[in-house]
Amino acid sequence: MLNDIYNKRIIELAGNIPRLGRLSDADATATAHSKLCGSTVKVDLKMEGDIVTDFAHDVKACALGQASSSIMASHVVGSTASELRALRETVRKMLKENGAPPEGKWEEIKFLEPVRDYKARHASTLLTFDAVVDAIDQIEAKAKQPAAAQG
Repeated sequence: MLNDIYNKRIIELAGNIPRLGRLSDADATATAHSKLCGSTVKVDLKMEGDIVTDFAHDVKACALGQASSSIMASHVVGSTASELRALRETVRKMLKENGAPPEGKWEEIKFLEPVRDYKARHASTLLTFDAVVDAIDQIEAKAKQPAAAQG
């Protein structure tokens, strides 16, 4: 039933998204878009070494994209690049391979588990995770460039 994926907690998360807006001094900006539903999430990320130090996002998405973005924004600062890459893979497996939801500070993602049965909703649910990993990849690629090439 479609009502299962729009449970009370999903609606609460979607209605209370922290860190909305943009960072003027982001180390990287990444956008993820779902062609299927038109949802878009744009994230700004700042990192010191391997740790996320600041985050903001512009979320134009359905309730599922909003809920996953809300969870991300609540816990991303202080997270490491490897933790966030693993998180994206865990959520992908949860939706596409009947994997278990993450635990610990990311445990609220369990409320997105019913989305598993609605393939058309997977992309919007994964947007924030894809955008964050894209931004991390950009920051790491810049860090590997010689100083002269960074301008």
